[in-house]
Amino acid sequence: MAHLLGQSLTPKGGKEECKSGQEAEALFNVVIPDHHAEAFSPPRLAPSGSLDQLVEGLLGGLSRWDAEHFLFIAEHGYLYEHNFAFFPGFPLALLVGTELLRPLRGLLSQRSCLLVSVASLNSLFSVLATVALHDLSCVVLRCPRQAFYAALLFSLSPANVFLTAGYSEALFAFLTFSAMGQLERGRSWTSGLLFALATGVRANGLVSVGFLLHAQCRVFFSSLVVLNPLKQLFKLMASVCLSVLTLSLPFALFQYYAYTQFCLPGSAHSIPEPLVQLAVDKGYRIAEGNKPPWCSWNLPLIYNYIQDVYWNVGLLRYYELRQVPNFLLAAPVAILVAWATWTYVTTHPWLCLTLGLQRSKNNKTLEKPDPGFLSPRVFVYLVHAAVLLLFGSLCMHVQVLTRFLSSSTPIVYWFPAYLLQDREPLLRSLETEPWKPLVEDSPPGQKIPRNSIMELLYNWKICSPVTQYVLGYFLTYWLLGLLLHCNFLPWT
Repeated sequence: MAHLLGQSLTPKGGKEECKSGQEAEALFNVVIPDHHAEAFSPPRLAPSGSLDQLVEGLLGGLSRWDAEHFLFIAEHGYLYEHNFAFFPGFPLALLVGTELLRPLRGLLSQRSCLLVSVASLNSLFSVLATVALHDLSCVVLRCPRQAFYAALLFSLSPANVFLTAGYSEALFAFLTFSAMGQLERGRSWTSGLLFALATGVRANGLVSVGFLLHAQCRVFFSSLVVLNPLKQLFKLMASVCLSVLTLSLPFALFQYYAYTQFCLPGSAHSIPEPLVQLAVDKGYRIAEGNKPPWCSWNLPLIYNYIQDVYWNVGLLRYYELRQVPNFLLAAPVAILVAWATWTYVTTHPWLCLTLGLQRSKNNKTLEKPDPGFLSPRVFVYLVHAAVLLLFGSLCMHVQVLTRFLSSSTPIVYWFPAYLLQDREPLLRSLETEPWKPLVEDSPPGQKIPRNSIMELLYNWKICSPVTQYVLGYFLTYWLLGLLLHCNFLPWT
């Protein structure tokens, strides 16, 4: 995997790409004045010194919008009801990061340590997610070139700012792609554990249970003829129940924790007076008041209540005329996934009709097992992406669709990689050239493939329209995300 990191979009690899994003964030944060947005902004309880002000000036752009919730939870815990919309996986990771910075606690405040942890951990998680995506792509696509292009495109992700800022996307992408890779290798227990950890980071990790169920169904149908059908059916049912229980457990424990805080007597924490006053001023609910209405539900799920009451999330609720700009903002990634779905379905109609389970006598799929994006092994990933797209388009705030899909499904990177390889003549000519050697101090005979994406950017004017559209979209959203998000300007 060293050759991949050595050939990212900057000379030093994936870590340098993360650093360049953070450097751009710091520059934009200093040059462009912040927009005064009506976002969550709790008071600072500890005095800030000169070093704290320096950290805030350099890394403060990483704490905008929802990132402030994660930082607040890591510092103070779940004090307000609406904090429970943000799952505990990422705040716990930040706490681990601040513990490693304990020697600096005499110089930096808790918040400054959290900002340093955000910058460091998300750089690490982004690199690990890139490696995990490349590994998964090699196993599923069985096309090294497309796998390599997909990893390079991930380092130019349209959701790059959310992989860098204090959001949970980088950690979720790393866990999800790693779980998918483990499942492809037949390590279902390890995969289930990683999927469960991903569910503790973001709620949409629950959808990943479909990968475990599909893998178990494949095993069931492949052994149905040669083994006892009833025994295999019982084994399938037990595996399905265990998979659902494993992935649901982090979600259920988090909901139960919320129930103990708001619905059971004597469980409230002491809250500093400035934070209590903020709750009074802004109308935030804390545990010391009356029981919220969701406590009396037959299934008291605070997550559903918050999405409904605080964020107004629901079927077609976002379909308003004033939301047209947000729909336009999300249109590129929606078109990309819809185009990928159409291409795959029209290529493998029978495979899709049989849910990827139909096998021939020689235990191979009926369609020709082409390598790359059109491989039959991509089917379950495409269904996952289509389900996320459908749910996100109909039920969510549609502007989050870009980061929602970019951190959850490899299809966002596999399909553009397929398009580049299939429709870019310049790329095909580059693939036929010998590989470039490393720098002069490299070991004798060691070579790595050239950075093909950079070659396309250098030759932008002669690239095909498809290449210009794909790379133009990735680059534009990569840059605009850093430019707008870190200054509290509206972004996806």
